[in-house]
Amino acid sequence: MPEPFLELVDIGKIYPGVVALDHVDLSVSRGEVIALIGENGAGKSTLMRVLGGVAEPSVGAIRVDGVERRSLTVADAIKAGIAFVHQELNLFDNLDVAGNVYIGREPVHGGPLKLIDRKRLYAQVRPLLDRLGADFGPDALLAELSLAQRQLVEIIKALSLDARLVIMDEPTSSLTLTETDRLMRVIAGLKADGVSVIFITHRLNEVMQCADRAVVLRDGRMVGALPRAELSPAAMIRLMIGRDLKSLYVPPAAPPGEAMLDIVEAMTDTYPNRAVSLSVRRGEILGLAGLVGSGRTELARAIFGVDRLRGGAIRLDAQPIRIDTPRAAIEHGIYLIPEDRKSSGLLLDVSIAENISLPDLASYLRFWLVNTARETENAQRQRERLKIRAPDVATSVDSLSGGNQQKVVLAKWLSMRPKVLIFDEPTRGVDVGAKQEIYDMLRRLTDAGVAILMISSDMEEVIGVSDRIAVMHEGAISGFLDRSQFSEHNVLQLAVGHTV
Repeated sequence: MPEPFLELVDIGKIYPGVVALDHVDLSVSRGEVIALIGENGAGKSTLMRVLGGVAEPSVGAIRVDGVERRSLTVADAIKAGIAFVHQELNLFDNLDVAGNVYIGREPVHGGPLKLIDRKRLYAQVRPLLDRLGADFGPDALLAELSLAQRQLVEIIKALSLDARLVIMDEPTSSLTLTETDRLMRVIAGLKADGVSVIFITHRLNEVMQCADRAVVLRDGRMVGALPRAELSPAAMIRLMIGRDLKSLYVPPAAPPGEAMLDIVEAMTDTYPNRAVSLSVRRGEILGLAGLVGSGRTELARAIFGVDRLRGGAIRLDAQPIRIDTPRAAIEHGIYLIPEDRKSSGLLLDVSIAENISLPDLASYLRFWLVNTARETENAQRQRERLKIRAPDVATSVDSLSGGNQQKVVLAKWLSMRPKVLIFDEPTRGVDVGAKQEIYDMLRRLTDAGVAILMISSDMEEVIGVSDRIAVMHEGAISGFLDRSQFSEHNVLQLAVGHTV
C-alpha cells in the first residue's frame, strides 16, 4: 500500500470508570478498504467518533497528510475528507435526492430572495449518481427509495464533500443479498477511484469479499491486523474473542419428536392467494429461508396474532387452535422474538427486570401491586442463565449492546416455559461471541423439547444452525431441505422459485 494519508497514533479514550480505547494505532492509505471488526463494546464506535471529530482523545495524536494534531473537530474531519455513512441513515424523507446530498450547501440564484437553483443543483448531483451507477435521478423523492438506494444517497453525499475516506457502519445489516452484492461493487468502485473505506461489520464473509485488511479491536485495544492473504473467518474470530469458536451446528441430544406446530394452508394479507404449510417438530430447529419480501416475517406475525390470517389453520400438539391476538398466542405457549427488537420487542427506556416481567405481569402481582422482589429475583436468574452483560437487572435496556438486548427479549419468554419459539433474524446486529451464546441457547431449548422456527437472511446461520430448512418464495413454501441437502446453492435455487 502507498504511504498513509491518515494516522491515529497511540489513541486512548477514558470515560469515568471506563477505558474505551487503550493506545490504539490505525493508518489509512489512499484507496484502501479496511474492515474494522470486534465484538460489541470493543471500541469500534469510539475510535470512529475520535476520527470524525465527535470525541476528543484522552491521549495520542492524529496525523492528516503528515500534519500532527492533538484532536480533530467535526469541521476538521470534513475538511480532511472524512465522511460517515451511519447505520441509522441521516436523511430527510420529505426532500429529493439532490436536496439531501447538498442540504445546507445548495446553489442559489442571485438576488435578495436567494432561491435554490434547482437546475444547477441537479447538474451537480447527476455526475455523482452516474459515478456509482444509481438507478434513480436527482429529483427522486427519498421516501420512495429502498434502504439500499438511501445508503447510496449517503455515499453520494460523502463524495459531494470530496471525501477521501468513507466510514460505513454496519451498512449491510438490513440489506438483501442482491443489495449487499451491489454495495460491494460500489466499494470496489470507490477503491478504484482512490477513495478509502473503513467498513464496520459483524459479517465476516463480507470482510473476506471486500477488505484489503482487517483491523481487530478487543476491549478497547487493537489485538491484531490481518492482511488480505491471511483473512479467514477462524483467524478473525480468534482475534475478536480470544479463542476458537466451535462449529455452529450442534446436533440435538435426541431425534426430533412429533409435530408441535402445524401451519396448514395459511394465507396472509401480503400474499392472499398463496398458502403456506409447514410443521415444526418438538426438539427441532426449522430454519425458514428466502429472499426479503418472500413473506417470512408476515407469516411469523400472523402465527403470533399480530396480523390476521386470511385463511388456513394452526394446530398445536395436533389440536386446532385459534390465534387472533398476541395474547392468544402467548396463552398457548407460542412466542415471537421479532426482527426489529428495538421497536417491537423491548421497552428501551425501562429496566431489564421490567422488560422480562412485562408479558407475564399478572404472575408478579400482589394485591394489584407488582412484587418487585420476585420480579428482580426472576430477572437475575435469567440474567445469569443467558449471560446478559449488565451491572444489574435495574439497568435500562437502551444502554445494552445489541446482543444483550436480544438476550433480554429471549429472557422474557424463557420465564414463561415456551412450547414454540419463533425467532425472526435472531442475530441481526449481534457480535460473533453473542451469536454463539444465542445458538447454544437455541440448542438447549430444543433439547428441552421446545420447537423453534428460525427466520434468517444470513446464509451461514441458516445452514449452520438448522436441523431442517424450509424455503419461501413469493408467499409459499418452495421446498424443504434435510441436512444432507444443505448448501447455499440449494437454498438460493428454492429462494428464486426453482426446484432442487
